[in-house]
Amino acid sequence: MVLLHAFPLTGEMFEPQWTALLGRARVIVPDLRGFGASDTGPSPSEMGAMADDVLGLLDHLGVESAVVGGVSMGGYASLALLRNDPGRVRALVLADTQTSADDAPARERREIAAREVLEKGPAALLPSIDKLLGPSASTELRARVSAWITGGSPEGLAAAQRGMALRPDARDILARFGGPVLVLVGTEDVLTPPPKARAMADLVPGAELVEIRGAGHLANLEEPAAFNAALVRFLDRTSARPGS
Repeated sequence: MVLLHAFPLTGEMFEPQWTALLGRARVIVPDLRGFGASDTGPSPSEMGAMADDVLGLLDHLGVESAVVGGVSMGGYASLALLRNDPGRVRALVLADTQTSADDAPARERREIAAREVLEKGPAALLPSIDKLLGPSASTELRARVSAWITGGSPEGLAAAQRGMALRPDARDILARFGGPVLVLVGTEDVLTPPPKARAMADLVPGAELVEIRGAGHLANLEEPAAFNAALVRFLDRTSARPGS
């Protein structure tokens, strides 16, 4: 299973998931370009380029196909991977994300944020925590997310903002996918709220939608037990499918 992280975090955000899936799946959790231990590369960091990085990693590891999933930006990169090489995706997990492209005002907001982080550093993104996390998120979790943000590379963060602004609409790609799909969303997610998750699930006959009560945009961190339970059920069903 490949798990792709949200902006502006790193692969470390999936520690609750790789721990829960130990013995059930081989979990591959890269830092996307410009985040954590990965180089930034040319700017902007387009989602298709991030997807190609992940495909290169799978080639290096000798992995022919995988369950691919992501949270927020990681969902965009997962859909880009599906676009670039659909044969590598056995099943898809989309959490707190969306298929639609940015409209003009959203692209402008991303450009403003990119310039601000280059000028002021990663701390300029700290106010976004109030949108990333739901109101019931613990003080400890807020501190962890703050540390991930402030530890980021300004160049990597700006490149990712500009790359997300360029992503195409992915509804057609998702609608054509014939494999199993799990859509997860926090009920308190204000960035990609439950109606967007329902719209994604409606694109794929048989897709499963799980709304995680009390969680915001980072449901895997806010309510890991519920998130992990849904993942485990999905993986068990996927592995039981004929030919999987």
